[in-house]
Amino acid sequence: MEQPNLNYINELSGDNLDFKNKIIGILKKELPDEIAVYSQEYINANYLLTAQSVHKLKHKISILGLEKSYYIAEEYENNLKNNSTNLNADFENILKCMQDFVSHL
Repeated sequence: MEQPNLNYINELSGDNLDFKNKIIGILKKELPDEIAVYSQEYINANYLLTAQSVHKLKHKISILGLEKSYYIAEEYENNLKNNSTNLNADFENILKCMQDFVSHL
C-alpha cells in the first residue's frame, strides 16, 4: 500500500514554514471529524451521504500524495451512489493509514 507523504504540502508551502504548519494543523483538525461523519453515515447505511463524505475525504487523500488511493476512493464513491459497498475495506484501510500518518505529524 502506498504511504502518505508531505510532498504536495512541501511543494505548496515552499519555504513558508508557517503556511506548512497551518495546512498540517487543518489536516489534524479536520481529518478525524470528516472520518467520523463518514463512519456514522456508513453505519446508518445512508450511502448517498456516505458518498458525499468520501468525496470530501478525497481532497485529503490527494493532499497526502496518495494517488492510487484517490482512484480507489473515486470508484468507491461511485459504488456508494449505486448502493454498493464494494471497496469499503480498501477505503477504510486508506483512512486508517492517513489517520496514523497525520497523528504523528
